[in-house]
Amino acid sequence: MKVFKFGGASVSTAERIRNVGKILRQYRGEKILVVVSAMGKTTNALEKVVTAFYEGKKDEALDLFSAVKESHNEVSAQLLGQPLSQLTDFYTEIEWLLHDRPVQSFDYYYDQIVCVGELLSSSIVSHYLTTAGVKNDWLDVRDIFRTDDNFRDARIDWTITAQKVKEQVEPLFSGFNIVLTQGFIGATDENESTTLGREGSDYSAAVFANLLNAESQTIWKDVQGVMNADPKIYSEAQWIRELNYREVIEMAFYGAQVIHPKTIKPLQNKGIPLYVKSFLHPDEEGTCIHSRQVANLPPIIVYKADQVLAQLTAKDFSFVSEGLTAEAYRILTDLKLKPNLTQNAAISLLCVLDDRSDKVEAFALKASEKFEVSVMKNLTLLTIRHYTKELVEKLTAGFEIVLQQQTPETVQMLLATKA
Repeated sequence: MKVFKFGGASVSTAERIRNVGKILRQYRGEKILVVVSAMGKTTNALEKVVTAFYEGKKDEALDLFSAVKESHNEVSAQLLGQPLSQLTDFYTEIEWLLHDRPVQSFDYYYDQIVCVGELLSSSIVSHYLTTAGVKNDWLDVRDIFRTDDNFRDARIDWTITAQKVKEQVEPLFSGFNIVLTQGFIGATDENESTTLGREGSDYSAAVFANLLNAESQTIWKDVQGVMNADPKIYSEAQWIRELNYREVIEMAFYGAQVIHPKTIKPLQNKGIPLYVKSFLHPDEEGTCIHSRQVANLPPIIVYKADQVLAQLTAKDFSFVSEGLTAEAYRILTDLKLKPNLTQNAAISLLCVLDDRSDKVEAFALKASEKFEVSVMKNLTLLTIRHYTKELVEKLTAGFEIVLQQQTPETVQMLLATKA
């Protein structure tokens, strides 16, 4: 049993979906659970739909969703000769919601709307594979992955999900070598759709790999494998042949987008190797991630843009260590905010957060009851593992270093563009 995950770039066009079929034919006769992401840029497009809807701009939301429909109908027609009728059910579900008025949280509506991206793409891929002679069974992962109701970052109930995998997924392989489903999404016990966090499809695949005791998991991307930096940002990025689980967890923790932060644990727990390979050049070696030590790694460079620095200062000059730090973390926990970096001074606490405006504003408002609060935006968090002095100087040239933390192995710097 293998688990494959095809990301948004690998199913972004009709030609690339055909390429998925070519890759799967190379594994003819093997049992494969295939996890599919939304088609490239679809999640971003659906996020705009959610924003317009939540702001009460119904017509704009419907127009934006119409563009999503048109793009999927076009790809479907190119592959199947006509738009896939199954898509209409998903369209109707979203349009029905968009005609309503928002009465719940933004995150709730985000999950109900954005989840359709994976359902649309996986349906198109499954039907195309069938017509191309690659027999498969399509599965709605919301019937399998039971989660809590922490919308936009839902947690999987492993006990119930394991039972559903055993009862509903494993039997499918008696009739099919390939079972195809969605990443990123799940559902509560009230059958409300949830998402597992951006890039959560990698994690979805890892959950299946763990529960199916897979021999390996492969993530198919548009690069040869794991790079030491995002090549779109750092032109000198280089391919890494192998990594161990710990290094990848560190990379993910600091914000590297190649692997979802929660992906490694389910694999490491059962010693399942993770391969990252190119769907454009499937015969290339790719990257293997395993439990063994790996020496002589290059510097690992991670950029996180759209960062906010919140400075919380005690109003009465109390030391923050005297209960105020705990109060700040309680507020963060209540708002489900995860700081990317924190630093204590005598009477102040610095928190670096993703710029999610609604939550940052709520954090600042609540914290202002106990602290003086100031917020600085438009920052970038740069993390370098296995750094050198020369590389740090090169990557920070032209920027103001607002905040810095350093260990012998890792340096993190919060950067602002110099005026």
